[in-house]
Amino acid sequence: MQELNGKTAVITGASRGIGAATARELANCGVSVILAARTLVDTNAIAEEINQAGGKAIAVQCDVSNYDEVAAAISKCIEEFGHIDILINNAGVIDPIARIADSDPQKWSQVVDINVKGVYYGLRAAIPAMESQGSGVIINLSSGAANGALEGWSHYCATKAAVLSLTRCTDKECRENGIRVIGLSPGTVATDMQIKIKASGINPVSQLDPSAHISAEWSARAIAWLCTEAASEFCGTDFSLKDEENRKKAGLI
Repeated sequence: MQELNGKTAVITGASRGIGAATARELANCGVSVILAARTLVDTNAIAEEINQAGGKAIAVQCDVSNYDEVAAAISKCIEEFGHIDILINNAGVIDPIARIADSDPQKWSQVVDINVKGVYYGLRAAIPAMESQGSGVIINLSSGAANGALEGWSHYCATKAAVLSLTRCTDKECRENGIRVIGLSPGTVATDMQIKIKASGINPVSQLDPSAHISAEWSARAIAWLCTEAASEFCGTDFSLKDEENRKKAGLI
């Protein structure tokens, strides 16, 4: 991961789970990181931990459903570190899990605001800066749900399918300008989201034993590898950690 040393990154949803683990992993690789999340309590603590370990981290308040706040996080990265090399569009929600006939229209729409618009806002804010410097990497957190249907997950399946489409469209528009865009489909990860899924009791995923889930740290290591040129062959696609060969490529053995 030596090629990441000296790079800068913005990570959304960085207060816990995959986002927090990614902040630590990238910082360990020498990346200066902006931790963006709706609340600052946890991200401030993570940023302090990284800084005390000799890294560079800044926590910023950011609701990804608000474009101005996303743009401000990107601007903060450029202002503090001089440029933006990496964007990790990680923020996402799955609550409330419900069958379509039982779903709350307003809450269903809020998931779209976070899971889809949040990714678009990140792309819109970061791409002009990356194009001007002729380089950049964007990792969009995806899911196997992007290509499948699961009971009670209409909001999540639909939004992750949209994120996959955004990954493909951005790659088509930006690859020739030096920007690499890749989706990560990590499979089931041992985060707070799995607690909510299990509590729902809906569809087979809620019945999985906790031992079936990979760690957030594994996902973070995969994200770090995807930020390197070695992962260029996956531009415009979702990189699945369920694939054994992919795990080997990412060093997850």
